[in-house]
Amino acid sequence: MAFSNHYVLFIAIVAILVPSITAVEYVVGDEKGWTINFDYQAWAQGKEFHVGDKLVFKYPERAHNVFKVDGVGFKQCAPPADAAALTTGNDVITLTTPGRKWYICGVAQHCQVGNQKLFITVLDDDLASPTISPSPTKEDQPSRATTITTTTFGFIITTLLLGLLFA
Repeated sequence: MAFSNHYVLFIAIVAILVPSITAVEYVVGDEKGWTINFDYQAWAQGKEFHVGDKLVFKYPERAHNVFKVDGVGFKQCAPPADAAALTTGNDVITLTTPGRKWYICGVAQHCQVGNQKLFITVLDDDLASPTISPSPTKEDQPSRATTITTTTFGFIITTLLLGLLFA
């Protein structure tokens, strides 16, 4: 009976913790943050973005903003007319669906001249690594990704919890 109660408790803890353990928080541009004259495609190269991961756009408040756009808006550096910009300087976007995602700065000519734009593919856990398209189109759809480090961390936490519950 005690074993059964411990097992149920363990399953409940894992169900609650695993999504937060496997999610990765990416600061866009790393120490440079969200700024002009930075190659965000090179920054994203080699990273796998997954549903549940977070993008953090860090920049001086009022110096920049962030708009989520589609492939056409990305190519034209044009935010949607009805969209509200993110403007806090510490904007966090949780990747909730798989597929292609595009982000631009809507301040002045930051996107057009300063190349302040980001394109990523968000993977499903059961899909292979993404193929980055150099020229996104309007028909492009979203995707997702995770990292070995967070998966290893999740395994360690799970092992420790099992040890505590069944010791």
